[in-house]
Amino acid sequence: MEFFVLGPLRVLDAGRPVTIAAPRQRALLAALLVHANEVVSTDRLLDLVWGGDDSEVGVSTLRYHISKLRDVLEPDRESGQDGIISTQPPGYVLRATPGQIDALGLETLVRNARNVLAADPGQALKLLDEALSMWQGAAYADFVYEEFARLEILRLEELRLAATEDRFDALLALGRELETISELQALVEAHPNRERLTGALMLALYRSGRQADALA
Repeated sequence: MEFFVLGPLRVLDAGRPVTIAAPRQRALLAALLVHANEVVSTDRLLDLVWGGDDSEVGVSTLRYHISKLRDVLEPDRESGQDGIISTQPPGYVLRATPGQIDALGLETLVRNARNVLAADPGQALKLLDEALSMWQGAAYADFVYEEFARLEILRLEELRLAATEDRFDALLALGRELETISELQALVEAHPNRERLTGALMLALYRSGRQADALA
């Protein structure tokens, strides 16, 4: 089972798309993915997805949608058996590895790239290119207006920009200044307050013999 959140929410089971049509179940899955491998209490899930309805009816509704979501994700799961979504007091937890959730895989690739950037910028560049190629749009694109996804969207977008900055550091370390300038100029215009991007552009211009442009 694979989950993709670096764009619209998608689920694949052995490479085949899994259709989750019910909006509440999609939102519930997204909320659990935001907190993957963390126990999310029943009260917290009700607050995130249902706006805080902690009544008996609200709890029953949550249990119903958890059950339906489990049926969609793991139709062959035996009754009462935990699977990807486990019951763990005081709530539920979605357990997955970095290979199952693209956002977790992204973090692993970026971390590994940073560990080798100084010693092996070529290897770091390969890892960062792989990480950045995982993006298929805005993070949690279906839930950009949902409060439960807001902080995670911001965190992932910051990671994307930081990985992009790391990539330019790798390119400059490899002496590939000329191929960075146009992309850096566009990024600096879009993100004028990111000093690393501006610094990378200045260095690329300087090394390309454009000292006046670098100073400007």
